[in-house]
Amino acid sequence: MLFNSTEFLIFFTIVFVLYWLTNKNLKVQNLLLLIASYIFYGWWDWRFLFLLFLNSLVNFILGKYIFKATDKKQKKRLLYVALIFNLGLLGFFKYFNFFIDSFISLSNGIGLKSSAFTLNIILPVGISFYTFQALSYIIDIYRGNIKPVTNPISFFTFKAFFPQLVAGPIERASNLLLQIDVPRKFDRELFNAGIFQIAIGFFRKIVIADSIAAYVDTVYGNPDFYNSNTLIIATILYAFQIYYDFSGYSDIAIGTAKMLGFRFLQNFNLPYFSKSLTEFWRKWHMSLSFWLRDYLYISLGGNRKGVIITYRNLMITMLLGGLWHGSSWNFVIWGGIHGFVLSIEKFVMSKKYKIFNNKFISYLGYISTFAIVCFAWIFFRSQTFENTRLILSKIFNYSFKAPYIGDINVFINGIFVLILGFLFDIYLRKKDIPLEELAGSWGIAKTAIFTSIILIMICLFYSDSNNFIYFQF
Repeated sequence: MLFNSTEFLIFFTIVFVLYWLTNKNLKVQNLLLLIASYIFYGWWDWRFLFLLFLNSLVNFILGKYIFKATDKKQKKRLLYVALIFNLGLLGFFKYFNFFIDSFISLSNGIGLKSSAFTLNIILPVGISFYTFQALSYIIDIYRGNIKPVTNPISFFTFKAFFPQLVAGPIERASNLLLQIDVPRKFDRELFNAGIFQIAIGFFRKIVIADSIAAYVDTVYGNPDFYNSNTLIIATILYAFQIYYDFSGYSDIAIGTAKMLGFRFLQNFNLPYFSKSLTEFWRKWHMSLSFWLRDYLYISLGGNRKGVIITYRNLMITMLLGGLWHGSSWNFVIWGGIHGFVLSIEKFVMSKKYKIFNNKFISYLGYISTFAIVCFAWIFFRSQTFENTRLILSKIFNYSFKAPYIGDINVFINGIFVLILGFLFDIYLRKKDIPLEELAGSWGIAKTAIFTSIILIMICLFYSDSNNFIYFQF
C-alpha cells in the first residue's frame, strides 16, 4: 500500500477514526495499531507477514533473555545469536544471489569453472529497515541503555508501526517504544502540524520528485544516446529527485505519526546546504546515519584506537552502509566513495589548518560537497556497472556540445517545480527552523492557507504510478 494511493487514504481515515475512538483504553488502541500495521504490510504480499512476525517474536524473546543473563559471556553469546538471526535473515533474502553471482564471476575470472546456482527469492518490503530497528533494540539492551519491554503487543506494535515500517525513519526503542507504552491524548496542534507535514511530503514526492523523475529516467534509461552535458544535468537532477522523494516519504511518515499522537525524530535537515561531506551525513537520512555511527562505527572502535584504525572504521562503516542499500557492487562503490572522502576530511580537519577559516574557502565547500555527492549518485542510480562505466567515460571525455534536452516540456516542468521546492528550502534555512516546527510558528490560519495551495498543486500533478525510491532497499 503506497502512501500516494487512494487505498492508503481510505485505510488511514478508517484507522484514524477508530484509533481516537479507543483512546481511553491503551491496550485496545495499541492492538488496533498492530492489526492496522499488519494489514498495511500484508497489502504488499501477505507472505511477508510471517517473516515480520517471526522477526518480532525472536527479538522479543532474545531481548528478555539478554537482560536476564547473569554474566557477560552469556550476554555476549545471546547477542551473537541475535546478530546471526537478524543479519542471517537479511543476508539470505537480500544478498544470497548477489554473493553467489559474485563468487561465480570471481571463480570464472581466475580460470575456475563454476555453474550458476541462484534462488528465486522475493525481497520482503522494508526488511532492511525493520532489521536495523531490531538490532538497535537488542544492542541497547546488551549495553544496558534500555530495559526490554514486557508487553508483547507493545513490542510487536513497535516493530510493525506502519508509518515507518516500509522505509523508515529507523525509530529506536528509546524513542518510539516509550511512546507506545504511555496513554496518548488528541493534540490539536500536533494534528495540524501532522497534516501540514504530510502535505509538504506529498508536494516533495508527487510534484517535485516525480516530475524530475520523468526526465532522469529517460536519460539514465538510455545513457548511450546522450552526450556528457545531458548526463551531467540528469545526474544533478537525480540528486534532487532522490532527496525530495525520500525526504517526502519521511515527511509523510512523520506527519502521519503526529496525527496519531507520536513524535518521530527528524530524518532530513536540508543536506545540500552542507560545507563538507561530514556535515552532509549529519543532515541526510539522519536515522540511518546515526544508526551506523552508534551501532557500527562505535562498535568497531570509533576513533578510540588510533588514527589508522579510525580511518579503517570509517571505510568499513560506509562500505557496509552502501551494501545495506542494495545487493550490487555499485552501492558498495558508492559507500566507498563517501568513506574515502570522510576519511580525508577527518584527516584535514584534525590538522586545524587556518586556511579553512577563510570565508571564500568555506563557500567552496558547498560546491565541492555537492559535486562529490553527485558523482557518487551516478553509481547509486545506474542500473548496471556497465552503464556506470559508460556514463563516467562520457562525462570525463567531456564534449562542449549543447545538451540534448529531449522532451522540452518535461524538462521545463521538472525545473520549474524544483525551483519552487528549493526556494522553500532556502526559506527554511533562512528562518533557521526545522520543517517539523514550521506549522507551530506560522499559526493555524497561515498553515491552512499554505496547505490548501499545496493540496491543489498535488491534485494537478497526482500520479499513482511512482513508487518511493527507498522501497527497493
